Amino acid sequence: MMAPAPLAASIEVSPKQAIESPDLPGLFPPATRVYVTDLGSDGDETLVRAVRRLADLGYVAVPHLAARRAGARAAVEARIGALAERGGAREMLVIGGGPDRPAGDFATALDILETGFLDRFGYTDVAVAGHPETSSGFPADAAMRALRAKADFAARTDARMRIVTQFGFDGPAFVAWAEGLAAEGVDLPVHLGVAGPAKLTTLLKYAMACGVGNSLGFLRKRALSFGALATQQSPEDVVAPVERHVQTHPDGPIRQIHVFAFGGLTGAADWLRERGSW
Repeated sequence: MMAPAPLAASIEVSPKQAIESPDLPGLFPPATRVYVTDLGSDGDETLVRAVRRLADLGYVAVPHLAARRAGARAAVEARIGALAERGGAREMLVIGGGPDRPAGDFATALDILETGFLDRFGYTDVAVAGHPETSSGFPADAAMRALRAKADFAARTDARMRIVTQFGFDGPAFVAWAEGLAAEGVDLPVHLGVAGPAKLTTLLKYAMACGVGNSLGFLRKRALSFGALATQQSPEDVVAPVERHVQTHPDGPIRQIHVFAFGGLTGAADWLRERGSW
């Protein structure tokens, strides 16, 4: 059997990286989707500047919008409008996000979608979150109900929607989750989250912060091996089984990977180029 073709990839940056990083020009291929993380601490002007710079560099900027941190309805409308009109955004990732209690008028990503703001300001594509690994605060049945509701919204509105998942380290488990979506009534393309090359200590820190339970256990077992904590971990063990599956199931839901560059943007970009994803 021929080696599977490398999956295409998007990548994630912080607003500060988007605005300040001198490495960004030419670092990614033209028209790469570059997601801008919503950290909850950046105002609208910062996010607009981040998205505008990415667009000016020839990338497709995809800002995050976290519903429970988003504030009042008028503020959300203003942010969505500013990101489109001054930032040049035409796509957005809408998530529930923290905290547990809404800071304003929105409790879920679907609440944002139902406003019609994205249509009004000319957004062409919307991404929503997928959770192959769930935590005690967001059990699997609740996560699937939320995803099913978003898929229903896409079906009744003709919204062009995709799922972008949280990162993890069990490729076969992520494949099984993606392939099981159809049986749950979710017919959307899936972009699987992958942690880019990074030291194991760095991956453990982010896994603990994001609550990816099964993957956290996997990383802790790996950390027991001598010298592993200081070793750069390759994502290939995660991506390779996904690509083998896609080779034999080309009509399945998995379309590409989405890279969380925990070990740095240049390291992630080098890895993606070397493997042929870019």
